[in-house]
Amino acid sequence: MSYGHKSPTTGPPSVYSQVTRSSANLRASRSTKSLKIPWYQKPLLQEALFLDVQRASLLTGVFSLLLSIFTIITACFDIYCYSMAAPGSTHYGYYVISYQFVYVGSRHVRNTLVTFAFFSIILALAVFVTSIMLINALRKEHENRMVPWLYAFAVFTVFRLLAFLFFSIVNDLIFAYNVLMCLLWIIFLICSLYGWVLVYSLYIELVDLTKLEDLAHLRIGTMQSLNASTVPSLAGSRPTTPHSTVSTMPV
Repeated sequence: MSYGHKSPTTGPPSVYSQVTRSSANLRASRSTKSLKIPWYQKPLLQEALFLDVQRASLLTGVFSLLLSIFTIITACFDIYCYSMAAPGSTHYGYYVISYQFVYVGSRHVRNTLVTFAFFSIILALAVFVTSIMLINALRKEHENRMVPWLYAFAVFTVFRLLAFLFFSIVNDLIFAYNVLMCLLWIIFLICSLYGWVLVYSLYIELVDLTKLEDLAHLRIGTMQSLNASTVPSLAGSRPTTPHSTVSTMPV
């Protein structure tokens, strides 16, 4: 007894229609609706102020790259000034630069400022490397390569916030260099926080899109395998006749 298979009258479905239906079914399924997504797994921003999220994230990558270079230069300059203006040291920089703006009070406070500057260089180097990775990842939309920058820049921003607060408290803000550094880092920290939120939102969107694409491809592959398994053969549904052992399958 052979089992017939009713062929569709409208032709085989297109790949695009399968993707659309699978995405719609995924969004409308009970399991998806009943699943509560944590707030940190949702995009925090949908649009940037002037650009879309993708272009603004790319601009953030360039900004973090330049900020890391600026941090390395200024931190090296701070360490140089602390060493030249250390109590009991001899220097010859009065004709080039005055070291009156450098903190020379408590030894522990001075060592803390040097420590902040030293670790700022290390974190800035990490941001420099991960910013290059981020720019390449954004151009190719590889969300997994964005993760190192998210961690490195988050740690860098928090550390620089603490360094900024300590720097603003212990240093005299009557000198132009200290005032300029405070104003610049206020702007840099605000831009850093906003840029990190932009990149994180884009990362969440790309992760969700990858999951939808994987589910759609799995759905298409399952439908294609089911259609291939139910296509009737040229000799019927049986490879041999019930009265003989001679195969009727085409060679």
